[in-house]
Amino acid sequence: MSAVVKNALAMLGVRKQFHELNLRHRVFLSQMPLVICVALVALVAAFFFPATLGNDAFQAGLIMLAVLTVASFLVPWDRLPYPTYWVIPLLDFVVVAALRTGGAESLSGLSMLAVFPVFWLAWSGVAPVAARIISFFAPLMLVWVPVLTSGEPVTAAGLADPFLIPIIMLAICVTASIFSLSETDKQGVLEAKDRELQAVLEETRDRSRLMQTMMDTVGVGLVAVDKNGHDILMNRRQLQNHMLAAPAGNIDPNEGQLHVYKPDRTSLIPPDERPVLRAVRGETFSDELVWIGEGKQQRAMSISARSMRDDDGAFAGSVVAFSDVTDLVNALAAKDDFVASVSHELRTPLTSIIGYLDLALEETQLKDPDGSMAVSLRVALRNAERLLQLVSDLLTTASGPAKIEQRNADLADVIASCLASATPRAEEAGVVLVNESPSDLEAFIDHDRMCQVLDNLLSNAIKYSPAGGRVTVRAWRAEGSVGIEVEDHGMGIAEEDLGGVFTKFFRTPTVRRAAIPGVGLGLVITKAIVEAHGGAINFTSELGKGTTFRVLLPADGGNPVLPTEATSADKV
Repeated sequence: MSAVVKNALAMLGVRKQFHELNLRHRVFLSQMPLVICVALVALVAAFFFPATLGNDAFQAGLIMLAVLTVASFLVPWDRLPYPTYWVIPLLDFVVVAALRTGGAESLSGLSMLAVFPVFWLAWSGVAPVAARIISFFAPLMLVWVPVLTSGEPVTAAGLADPFLIPIIMLAICVTASIFSLSETDKQGVLEAKDRELQAVLEETRDRSRLMQTMMDTVGVGLVAVDKNGHDILMNRRQLQNHMLAAPAGNIDPNEGQLHVYKPDRTSLIPPDERPVLRAVRGETFSDELVWIGEGKQQRAMSISARSMRDDDGAFAGSVVAFSDVTDLVNALAAKDDFVASVSHELRTPLTSIIGYLDLALEETQLKDPDGSMAVSLRVALRNAERLLQLVSDLLTTASGPAKIEQRNADLADVIASCLASATPRAEEAGVVLVNESPSDLEAFIDHDRMCQVLDNLLSNAIKYSPAGGRVTVRAWRAEGSVGIEVEDHGMGIAEEDLGGVFTKFFRTPTVRRAAIPGVGLGLVITKAIVEAHGGAINFTSELGKGTTFRVLLPADGGNPVLPTEATSADKV
């Protein structure tokens, strides 16, 4: 649950406690203004009018006020019917009458003490009409009873003289009632909003519990960070990952202290390049492989991050997912080791087989060049060479990144040599090879590796072109780069298969249905060689119309070429 939700719930709890306290003690609190005022009056009387303080009626009023005050505090009014507490303000009128009777001669204005019970009745909001009637007639009796009981003749002037006091009290009652109704309405609105907020907070708390439970259920480490890099949410799996990456003895490390390594498992990733800090900067990425922890406990993590935006589109934080792919990485490594081992073991006997087939074919051709034995040996030799090429491709793929030795070379000679080597295959398939490259094109390349690239591209172009088709090779120099383009007009690639072209062992359904030989490693090797040169390769293809592969390399071994730059430029 977030801190905001907790704080809001705590505030509501405090307000509820205050409301309950108010219900239990508001009678006592409402009595206190009259008590304080009378206490001051008694203090004045004690200093200046001792006789008044000793008056029986005045003392009766003080004693009654004290009793009513104690009753207002001790009686559990919140357990009695709501209007019951009106007995206190009604008796307060009697208190005021007693005080006025005993001290009217020395302390004028005691009748105005009736304003306190009047205000109390009006502010209570209970029976406003009755409160107004009482607020008029109680003060009226308060000022008229002394006139009527004085023993002197009662005159209209004598009754009218104090009549202003009950009118003022009535006015105060009406005014207080209006304000009370307004406050009651506001209180009702506030209580409704409080209930609504309570419901919303309860729903938010339920959602928070549900979200945390869901996050703890999934087998992926999840952490949400705000724009300042502070953790908002973290599930149990990610907490385990965090502790795994923590240095020994450090129970609360920061991101820069964690053991986070590059794919080589030994090189620490610089703090500002670590996935979480990149996510805090607003970067979005997928499937970044890192290793966390040390020794035998080290685990491989595939990390993805997506940024969050507020209503204005500003960065508001990120969610980062950590998937444990240790078993997958180990399985892939074991597979590559197996492929490399088997390929290496197959290569030696295959080389020996090809050598002896060459010798046998030479002797047979001397005796009977067109005989069935010579034909059979040529078929066996061709298939053995094809198997050796397959083994070589497997070994190259399993050996990791391509190792190259670059030097200045004439790329035009490389293209011409590769076309010459591919000509017999092209003639056998009925495909015409066309060279549209310049006669001289210097580049900083590994000669043998670039021959391998062109051999793979030409082999595919010939293999997938129909009889009578045409394969064109172009080359050019542009802005410090050199480019090569191999274009065919063969079967092409369907749009849904374009994404898998540079994937190991990928072969399109069309190729499989046509039973065209191959294992889907040539383009993977080609891409690795091109990128090892600092270059880039891409292609365009349309099903049934052909494919064009483009390679762009730094002419002088300069800055690497971006993948989007591997497009055809102005040819020379």
